Amino acid sequence: MKKIFIFAFTCLMSFSLFAAGSQENAADGSEIKPIILKMAENQPENNPVTIAMHKFSDLVNEKTNGEVLVDLYASAQLGQETENIEQVVAGILDLARVNSVTLAQAVPELGVFTLPYIFANQDVKYKILDGEIGQEVLDIFPKYGMVSFGYLEAGSRSFYTVKKPVKSFEDIKGQKIRVQKAKITIDMVNLVGAVATPMNYGEVYTALQTGVIDGAENDFVSYYTSGHYEVAKHYSMDGHLSPPAMIIMSQKSWNNLNDDQKKAVKEAADEATVFERKLMNEMQDEFRAKAEASGCTVYTVDTKPFQNAIAPIYDEYPQYEDIISRIKKVN
Repeated sequence: MKKIFIFAFTCLMSFSLFAAGSQENAADGSEIKPIILKMAENQPENNPVTIAMHKFSDLVNEKTNGEVLVDLYASAQLGQETENIEQVVAGILDLARVNSVTLAQAVPELGVFTLPYIFANQDVKYKILDGEIGQEVLDIFPKYGMVSFGYLEAGSRSFYTVKKPVKSFEDIKGQKIRVQKAKITIDMVNLVGAVATPMNYGEVYTALQTGVIDGAENDFVSYYTSGHYEVAKHYSMDGHLSPPAMIIMSQKSWNNLNDDQKKAVKEAADEATVFERKLMNEMQDEFRAKAEASGCTVYTVDTKPFQNAIAPIYDEYPQYEDIISRIKKVN
């Protein structure tokens, strides 16, 4: 009986020591599993925005001491932007980097930044987005089940075509132009006399190649990294849109982080934004040069007729009247 008691006592003490050790490990973090956040990116690996999202991932890891890890899936591995936004809102996907044109379908207040020719130039654009107006829009995101951390550079979008170059306003008329699935871009293209053709980004190359569409519109970086320059060799610099891109995070995933982790993720996003803007602007010139070296022709066009034709679009969005007035004061 005495031997049984000693054996039982020994087992109890061993278990107690094990439990105490486990609690100590949990306390010092050695046994805590990191929070893994899955992030969607629709651009390929050589696009500066994707490079910047890898930077964001590294910064989150560094600033949280490995407590939070961002697992980035580029080249639309997790679906197209519209799907990604829906997944983030539903809490199925943690993070996504998306263009504000697509995102404005879920966050209507964001649409003002996607209006054609809304920003006088890039300096003014950053002043607006990084200032009070931009913050007011960011503050609205939780209403839609998301949070966002600021505004990335997505370049200035212009038209490019397969056969007929757009050297003047008249040349765009009647051409089938791929646009994002957003009312503003559809209305804009129709107002200049072209035929707006909404289409997922991943379908554009084949559509250009097969003649389903006559052209599309994007910045030099996307034009080149997507390979569109191979089939649409006429690029016309009308600069009709300059919408920002954004990192969005599910409110559900955000709420799973503690205050220190939230602070670290926000700081990582801020630093990645500075990095991305610089890189994107540098690579616009680089990819323009590469496209021209590959046989593409870049045309400088008079934008005034485009602006005049598109002007009525502002009347279709009376909900933006106040904020447009404030933006014009900065412009």
